[in-house]
This record gives sequence, C-alpha cells and structure tokens, in this order.
Amino acid sequence: MKILTSPSSFGQVGNEPVELLLQNGYEVINNPYGRKLTEDEVIELAADCIGIVAGVEPLTARVMDALPKLKCISRVGIGMDSVDLKYAAEKGIIVTNTPDGPTRAVAELTLAMTLSLLRKIPQAHADLKNKVWKKQVGNLFLNKVVGVVGLGRIGKLVSQLFRGVGNPVIGYDPYADAAWATDNGVELVDFDTLLTKADVVTIHVPGNEDGSAVIGAKEIDLMKTGAFLVNISRGGIVDEDALYNALAANKLTGAAIDVFSSEPYSGPLCDLDNVVLTPHLGSYAEEGKLLMEIDAVKNLINALK
Repeated sequence: MKILTSPSSFGQVGNEPVELLLQNGYEVINNPYGRKLTEDEVIELAADCIGIVAGVEPLTARVMDALPKLKCISRVGIGMDSVDLKYAAEKGIIVTNTPDGPTRAVAELTLAMTLSLLRKIPQAHADLKNKVWKKQVGNLFLNKVVGVVGLGRIGKLVSQLFRGVGNPVIGYDPYADAAWATDNGVELVDFDTLLTKADVVTIHVPGNEDGSAVIGAKEIDLMKTGAFLVNISRGGIVDEDALYNALAANKLTGAAIDVFSSEPYSGPLCDLDNVVLTPHLGSYAEEGKLLMEIDAVKNLINALK
C-alpha cells in the first residue's frame, strides 16, 4: 500500500512521520522535485497510492479521476483551498486537515513580523549586512491599537499575545465568541470600525468564498493614514495592487506579508522599502511543523483503517 507525501519538505524536521507510515505497513513515495507539485506530477507520483499526505498542490477533479485507488487526502495544515472538497465527497474520498498544528507558529510569526515592521529591523539588518551604518527610526508598539480580523484558533492566540504585551486589541469575526472576548479583554467591533480604529490590522481569515480580496482599495481607504497591515493568512486576501499603491503613496506606513496570490512571489512589492516580505513560512517552526506532519499522518492512518 503506497502513500504519497507531497510537501517538498516533508520529514526534514524529523523522521517521526515517515517512520509512523512505515511502521503501519505503508510504502512512502516522496516528492522528488523540491517544490509544489503540478496536477500531472501528482497523477504520476500517486498512480498506485491509496492516500496522499498533501501540501498545497492542486487536488482537482481531474487528479482524483486519474487516481482510482485514492481513498484519503490528509492535508498538512489548515487550508483546503487546493482540494476540490465537493468532488472528493462525491467520490467517497476522505479529506482531513491539521487545524491545531500551525496555530502557535503562525501567531508567533504575526507578533514577530509586527515588531520587526514597526522597528524596521529587516531594513537595519540589510543595511549593516551591506556595511552601511544607518540608524533606522521606527515606531514604538506602546499603546498601538491592534485590530484582529478573524477570531478562530489563530486569531484568538494572536489577540492573547498582543494583550500580553499590553496593547489594546479590537477584533472582528462574524461568529465571534463574545464570552471569550470578554474574558480576554478583546473589544468586539464591526469590520469597518476595526479598520478605522486600528493602528495595526492583522488578518487571520480563510478568505471570501468567491475568491475576492477581503482587503482591497475600499478597505485600505478606511484605514488610518499611517497604519500598518499584516497578512499571515492566505494569498489573495489582500489585493496586492491596492496594497502597493497604498504603500507607495504612504497611505500605509508599512506592511508585513507572508502569503501571496501567486507563489513563489516576485512582484512589485519587492521593490518597496516599507514592506517586510517572507516566503509563506507561517508554519515553518520546527516544533509546529513536526506536529502538523505527525497529525496529518495519524489522520490518514485512522481514515484508512
């Protein structure tokens, strides 16, 4: 019985997830390309597989039709954007994910990116690496109002971390847990109010069902002049053209972005000095990544029993 492990870095942090598959009698097929797989590559590699431990490769109806033995897709991570869930259900293919694994890693990166953005740490680092002694003048985080869009697992932890630093936090979620918000000192507001009141807006939502941006030109116009925007959630949630225009015009003081509409990213945001960019590494902390991979393997094994 064969299992495809499609994430390019699967098993690199620790061998436990691979060993778990082997101990349960599965033959492991690894991703040999070191990058996200295409549809054709998934079809080729998973031809005889009954399960896929999946990354973000496209698992479309075409792919599923070409894999008659496939019984389970187990995502390493939360997002299901790359999986045709409706078609999988029609074909009786079980689809699982690992909602808890990346929570701490993404929340900590949000805090780190925010502080780096305000204090211009990446710019100062780049200057000194180029042997330029230049003192960057940033901003204090003290008393900055943090607006958290999306209060699921990650948004809640992000709120708690920022409250722990001592900042006022406002939050928006259409299904917000009011009791939790009260207990944790988070003021619930509507979306427009959050945008107009927050000094730092950080986004933790899965996105609109139709794929449209959650933060576009209209929403950026509502934000404070001089505010900061952080997106560690999904690519496409922020309209990158609108963000570029706002940063170039200094409507926003800065932005920190970890996810992009097309990845790998090499677009115009790379040309700006007031943006911190990282290559979709929200979950890439050793401990969190290993936990996600182990959870994904356990989900697959349980589904195939």
